[in-house]
Amino acid sequence: MPDAHEAFAGAQRAAGVIAAKHRGDLAGAEELLAAFPDEAARTRGFLLLAELALTIMGAQTSQSMDEVVRELSLHIAAATEG
Repeated sequence: MPDAHEAFAGAQRAAGVIAAKHRGDLAGAEELLAAFPDEAARTRGFLLLAELALTIMGAQTSQSMDEVVRELSLHIAAATEG
């Protein structure tokens, strides 16, 4: 099991992947993805990043985690329908 430092480093790397992708740096995003030591570390990094982002969103909107996830699920469903 990774320690807290490894977990947060993975989340930071995952955030870097997303930032690189959004600025059009696909090579940089791929390089960051390849920097994960294995698939489990990559999964943990993106999971922690998602949890942190949803927690921040809930704090800013005064919604519970369940409400935030429900709203996100509705947006995902709407996006897949169109």
